[in-house]
Amino acid sequence: MRKTILTFIVPFLLLSLPGCSLLDSGSPIEKKDTPGNALTQAAEKNNETADLKRLELSGYSRRIGATLTSPKYKEFSVNSSFMVTGRINNTKRLKSSYTLITIRSEKDGSHFKYLAPIENGRFKQKVQLFNGKGKYDVKVSLPSDESKDYYYDLAQMNVTNVNPEVKRDVLYTQNAYQQKLKLNSSIDGYMKKDGNVDIKGSIDDDKAKDLLVEMSKGTQVTKIMVPVENGHFDTQVPLYFGEGVHTLKVMTPASNVANYYNEAAELKVDNTSDTISQPIEFSKEYSERGFTLESPAAGGIKTDLDYELKGKIDSNAPFAKDTDTVFVQTKKGSLEAMYAVPVKDYAFDGKFYLRFGPGKYDVNVFAPEISSANTSVQHFVGIAHFTMENNNQHDARYSLPSRGIQSDDMEIGRLSAQLMANRHNDKDKAKAVYEYVAKNIQYDVNKLDKRSFAFDDSALKTLHEKKGVCQDFSYLAIALLRAGGLEARMAIGYAGQDHAWIETKVDGRWLTMDPTWGSGYLQNGRFVRNYTLKYFDPNPEEFKKSHTKSGIEY
Repeated sequence: MRKTILTFIVPFLLLSLPGCSLLDSGSPIEKKDTPGNALTQAAEKNNETADLKRLELSGYSRRIGATLTSPKYKEFSVNSSFMVTGRINNTKRLKSSYTLITIRSEKDGSHFKYLAPIENGRFKQKVQLFNGKGKYDVKVSLPSDESKDYYYDLAQMNVTNVNPEVKRDVLYTQNAYQQKLKLNSSIDGYMKKDGNVDIKGSIDDDKAKDLLVEMSKGTQVTKIMVPVENGHFDTQVPLYFGEGVHTLKVMTPASNVANYYNEAAELKVDNTSDTISQPIEFSKEYSERGFTLESPAAGGIKTDLDYELKGKIDSNAPFAKDTDTVFVQTKKGSLEAMYAVPVKDYAFDGKFYLRFGPGKYDVNVFAPEISSANTSVQHFVGIAHFTMENNNQHDARYSLPSRGIQSDDMEIGRLSAQLMANRHNDKDKAKAVYEYVAKNIQYDVNKLDKRSFAFDDSALKTLHEKKGVCQDFSYLAIALLRAGGLEARMAIGYAGQDHAWIETKVDGRWLTMDPTWGSGYLQNGRFVRNYTLKYFDPNPEEFKKSHTKSGIEY
């Protein structure tokens, strides 16, 4: 897994100095709400009957020439929110350019913070009381004129919110301001969503290629990578932990340390769906090789037989231009199947199947290990792992497409239909496929000698190039058989060397055929064409004398 170390700015140290000055004049509360609003009227009534006391400022205010123009009073009531505004004369002495506003809810002790930029000696911030109806302690603090990341209290007030509705802004840290991270205006600090939430926005940092989102609910925690492209990001994130409030922390990459992330924004999402899904596990190679997986978005999904694998690869990532295929392995117990999804213009979009009937599957997504390409032993790099559940009751292990066997391709389908036309039984259909492959595919001696197996070897490639080795003969034959409605599988074993041939279901039995051997033979390092039916439905005992079967592949 990607090593993630979370670092944060030095915690704010608040130093209180004795308060001694009074704000001289001004109306008590700024009235910006609709006059007819019942809650606004309730807040105003509270203020009219209360003994409002002028807000006192700390001695630090005189040291830097700070005043608070709003609010004016130490205790007051509002409908959900109010404005904090002020000015500072001696800003050149300050070690930071932000005013810190801290809000504490007396209801449960929870906190919220604002960093209000100080611009031209002024600061202004709308303060949203984030926890609904109740009392809040609000503290306004100004940056130290001596030490960075230290703040001195300017004023403290007690505010009553008469509005029961929970409203919350996105909490932004200093990192967000420094890297100009901004979430889309449609994103609030508290939202209700049904199963998913869109993380969308921008960041003005050329080095930021991804963000880290930490999601938590109680003791449950997971992390999700969100790709950044040209300074923008837009990813739908599942709310993995079912019904209830999820806390999402958006983190930006540290500028000077690789694989370190700093907290930049926080929001809370109340999930109304009771569906519990599982996070996808990503390896370090996932980010190193520039992958972005768009589908599936989560593990634990229930599906009907198949699912879409979709994503893209950063064109500037290592090996991106050489990655022409992404592979999916599905496992159910001891049963395994492999699928190949082509990559075109650095994007991939294809299906994988849960072919072994109903139940839970482990799914692994692989990228080819490019340094080992074109050898007899192919190596893969794991980039993602998740689980899925198949609700389809049908076991289709011998009839669905699989790696190298594109039985769902239109060209394969047309050829299969053409070969099987006017064939009245399954054995004759299988024989037509055997005859076509054995007569039309040339054995590739050069590929055998150089052991130049490629990650994109397949039935379609064999059909187009009209050459291959035993694996390629088998890919094409099985694809044609499955496209024609016959169950088929690849037998692997030994026949003088590692070898592959075909078994297809005919009249309730597995019929053996080896179109590679049926196409001809090798003599003095050359392929000699010599078509024969000897290896179509051969006598089992005779066949065992030359072929030793060790297993099957789907």
